[in-house]
Amino acid sequence: MTTLTSYEHYQQRINDFLAAKLENLTTNDPKLLEAMRYGLLIGGKRMRPYLAYITGEAISANLNDIDAISGALECIHAYSLLHDDLPAMDDDDLRRGKPTCHRAFDEATAILAGDALQTLAFDILANHTFSIKLSASKTPIQVKLIQQLVRASGYQGMCGGQALDLAATNKVIPLSELEILHSLKTGALLAAAVLMPAECCEQVTVEHKQILSDYAQLIGLAYQVQDDIIDLTSTEEELGKPVGSDLAANKSTYPSLLGLQGAQDKAENLLQQALQALARLPYNTQSLANFATFIVKRSH
Repeated sequence: MTTLTSYEHYQQRINDFLAAKLENLTTNDPKLLEAMRYGLLIGGKRMRPYLAYITGEAISANLNDIDAISGALECIHAYSLLHDDLPAMDDDDLRRGKPTCHRAFDEATAILAGDALQTLAFDILANHTFSIKLSASKTPIQVKLIQQLVRASGYQGMCGGQALDLAATNKVIPLSELEILHSLKTGALLAAAVLMPAECCEQVTVEHKQILSDYAQLIGLAYQVQDDIIDLTSTEEELGKPVGSDLAANKSTYPSLLGLQGAQDKAENLLQQALQALARLPYNTQSLANFATFIVKRSH
């Protein structure tokens, strides 16, 4: 298995940052705050924050700036999982080996906790003191980052992808539609984890931002292809949820359309394309290359 450089360090860093943000909230409704804490802090691989941090490292961004980006991304991701698990969507009882938020609390509280985590993401970005100083004629960095997160998480990104995913249940969709679905549902937020840090460094050119975007889109798709493979090949203990849940929900997946070997070949091809994109950048991108390899080689 590929080793992720400084993974535990950054995982702890973002956990501490998020815990502090929740600790600083005024306690109006203790149950809702506890559900927010449950959804945000009970576990998770922190892949999006980690990707933001190593992108920031590669381009020499100020990591205090990346704290806010990583925190906002993880709040959006956590809210999406709380809502995805609801009976109206995926109807899951387990998440990371523990009861889903609506099982641990109740459906109304899980919905509100997701809503509150979503708004917390934009609160973090709007109120963070960023180190980058833009000229008065340029768009403030907070506005640029919020614009990117809106695109990645809303109708044109994650939410739009989830809607397509729900619409595709109980039907076979062509590979082209499946790729659009996952480029929105999964890829958009992963791309934001690369592109938002790039906004914090004025020396990153438009060309380099496009290459970083290409890399992020490729690993976003590879992430989903590998997720589909893992859903068939892993164990419930490794996944922390039932194996074959996509199959049981009668959803189109890469293995169902391409066969297991075909899906594995596709993941490998996406990895090679991502590595080729990184080779065109003038930065030390070894951590980004390791991350891409990890995405495709992981077993859970």
